Amino acid sequence: MKAEQPFAALTCYDATSARLLQAAGVPILLVGDTAAEMILGLPGTIHAPLDLMIQLTAAVKRGAPNCLVMADMPFLSYQVDEAEAVRNAGRFLVEGQADCVKLEVDGTFTGLVSQLNRAGIPVIAHIGSRPQQVKHDGGYRSAGRTRADASRLVEEARRLEEAGATMLLIEAVPCEVSEEIVSKTSIPVIGCGAGPACHGQVVVTQDLAGMTPWQPAFARPMAQIGAAITKLGQDWVDRVSTGNLGEHPYSMAAETCKDASPERDVTVESTKS
Repeated sequence: MKAEQPFAALTCYDATSARLLQAAGVPILLVGDTAAEMILGLPGTIHAPLDLMIQLTAAVKRGAPNCLVMADMPFLSYQVDEAEAVRNAGRFLVEGQADCVKLEVDGTFTGLVSQLNRAGIPVIAHIGSRPQQVKHDGGYRSAGRTRADASRLVEEARRLEEAGATMLLIEAVPCEVSEEIVSKTSIPVIGCGAGPACHGQVVVTQDLAGMTPWQPAFARPMAQIGAAITKLGQDWVDRVSTGNLGEHPYSMAAETCKDASPERDVTVESTKS
């Protein structure tokens, strides 16, 4: 994929959406910890439960068996202990049927990436802006906007590749930074608001669909599915309230009606247990 034309990736959290996105030709689906916000209505990605993320990943893989499914390892599922991190990552592959796992990391995580690599677990190293660090950093912010920060990100990317990362995901950095990372590494680089130099691009599907109240500048809506769902709900309310449900699809069987008589109950007798 790195050698071919730029490839698309989208977030996905359920089998039905996965089936539709696979049919659309999207090659990579990210079961992101944004499920905490998109599915559970929680205030941030750090609230994504590990067991739920594993179940959602399995659902997406069942819906899109031909896509590469990337599982987002949630907050505190890999930061506490390396042995625990390997077990949790393994659960994503075994129970969740994921093809790889994504970790929000910096240069201090090279040991963990190397250990996961030795265990046979493909790792996507997520650098740049890291939503799981939002409380530590005092809010969402872009990365690599100073020369020193940009140099640090390039060096981290290089070290994470050396540690065994199979892909990089860079979020919210200037184009110059992603260009430098692409030139200094040999593995595929996916951008999330990181400019056109990246080999792939990923955004939250609900943002593209116009289903969220706010979208980042790099994921402006391409459709207004949110408005369409609201209109659908309104139309259904109107139909029900006016009794405009159309012709009813079920009727009594003809032989049942034929045998009916005043002395005979046409209902089917239930067997008493």
